[in-house]
Amino acid sequence: MIDYKDVGARIRAVRLSRKMTQERLADAVGVGVTHISHIETGNSIPSLQVFVDILNALNCSADELLCLELEQAQPQFDAWIKDIFSDCTDKERKLIVDTVLALKSSMRRLKIESADE
Repeated sequence: MIDYKDVGARIRAVRLSRKMTQERLADAVGVGVTHISHIETGNSIPSLQVFVDILNALNCSADELLCLELEQAQPQFDAWIKDIFSDCTDKERKLIVDTVLALKSSMRRLKIESADE
């Protein structure tokens, strides 16, 4: 079951991270400010078209707003990794990758099971 309050809270969080007001989002989506407010509080369920318009206005993916777990949101995870690497030097990137590969190897050698198994 979809928790519309949670989805609304994610919409609000993304909107604020983009430094966008409810008024600006409402204008971009073509709905009233009150409707955006009700969507963000979970008091109103957006139509599929309004949801898609919100995604486009916020420049985010549906999984970013709908998925409860990061593991379920591969594009969001990929964007997160990209952000981590965005300000790294080539040496820092290599060190991070080498560290992750060493950790993965150690986990497998010690047969540490992943959380979802």
